[in-house]
Amino acid sequence: MSEMIVANKVEQIEGFNADNIPDEIFCSDKPVLIKQAVRDWPLVKAGMQSVASAIDILRQHYSGHPAPVYFADAETKGYLAYNQDVSALNFKSQKADLAVVLNELLEFSEIPNPPVRYIPSNIADVFFPGLRAAHEINFNKQCFVNAPLSNANLLYGIWIGNRTTAPCHYDAQSNMACCVAGQRRFTLFPPEQIHNLYPGPLDLTPGGPAISMVDFRNPDFDRYPRFAEAVKAGLVAEMEPGDVLYIPCMWWHHVESLAPFNILIQYWWNTFPKVQGQAINAFELALLSIRDRPMQEKMAWKHIFDYYIFGDSNIPREHIPNSAWGTLGTIDDALARQMRTKIINKLNR
Repeated sequence: MSEMIVANKVEQIEGFNADNIPDEIFCSDKPVLIKQAVRDWPLVKAGMQSVASAIDILRQHYSGHPAPVYFADAETKGYLAYNQDVSALNFKSQKADLAVVLNELLEFSEIPNPPVRYIPSNIADVFFPGLRAAHEINFNKQCFVNAPLSNANLLYGIWIGNRTTAPCHYDAQSNMACCVAGQRRFTLFPPEQIHNLYPGPLDLTPGGPAISMVDFRNPDFDRYPRFAEAVKAGLVAEMEPGDVLYIPCMWWHHVESLAPFNILIQYWWNTFPKVQGQAINAFELALLSIRDRPMQEKMAWKHIFDYYIFGDSNIPREHIPNSAWGTLGTIDDALARQMRTKIINKLNR
């Protein structure tokens, strides 16, 4: 992707490390690039020395468990998306011995235009146990006091590969992306730009969420004219080893791995109880139950959702005695389980 397509830069701050990133960054509603915050991580230092040094550390921690790996031909140039008619993905995913794949990545780092090897996000504690001890960010922050993070809602993943591009998509969690080796370019868009990003199929995706159909390397503005509006709202973060990028939940991001060998360590988190489930479940149920109703009905349901779900949660209950709030009140674990059981029973009728 040309660096000039999106010109606006992500806000950048300096002078912090993995232990003292400001609390307010973790709950910001906009991306922030924290320069060189993890520069002292051993894997960052090793990657600055050589690809072989970084791979040696990964080998030392590898558990031996086969993990999903993406394989693609050199002709794809690492753009991991769809084939020509959008009938399939342009890469294959299969479990592989990561020791073998790491050896291939070391070999491929020395040749031009190699085949693609991409180890997508794996839970690092499973596949590289012990790595986290020396490569961690402090999440003991004030903004999590009322919603403490646990292993259930703070995931620690690692991405490893050669030159690849993850087309623009969103994550349903906030995240901290740590550039450990190589260089990365994130191009980001706020959630309201979805209309201008032309998301592809919901049922065929590289990693879960829909991806933009626009090829950022050479955008076709005749086919995707609204993308020009997205460009105006976009932000770019150019990352070097040691940099950390905060990405708010639901922000769209297009990710380019620019070096012959790249490592990203990433944290994802939500601050709601796990028992409440993921919002994507409600979205999929709405596709089934609401999308194809008459427009008049859909607009009526939109008012209902705006009142109860997307508006101020105090308004629907302010005229009701506290003792009668029920599901309009605080949803604790017990109430959440009751609600889930009720929904499941209704769906099974």
